[in-house]
Amino acid sequence: MRKVLVLTVLVELGTGVALIAKPAVVVRLLLGADLAGAGIVAGRCFGVALVALALACWPGRRADAGDRSAFRGMLVYNALIALYLIELGTAARMQGMLLWPAAILHALVALALVWTGRLSRNL
Repeated sequence: MRKVLVLTVLVELGTGVALIAKPAVVVRLLLGADLAGAGIVAGRCFGVALVALALACWPGRRADAGDRSAFRGMLVYNALIALYLIELGTAARMQGMLLWPAAILHALVALALVWTGRLSRNL
């Protein structure tokens, strides 16, 4: 479970940093849409939130209740963001170059978390 959680944290940390630094580029790659004005501010805010989520979910040295909470937080985030990205690609017809890879990655991470959680009995 720890390895999957660490990998998930690192991916979200990287995405958060990218959103803080270049929100318009990330949105263009994910959604194929331009970002300006308040959207840039919101993108950076989302980046800050992802960095905070990643840091809050970093696993401790030993498995404890905090790790289970981090595990659940990352599971809920990855499952919901996968569903939302799928909706953006289908219903909203957004077409960024990284939209479907990101949706698939988040869905696979959510499945990996469920699988490792069942093995560890931490759900």
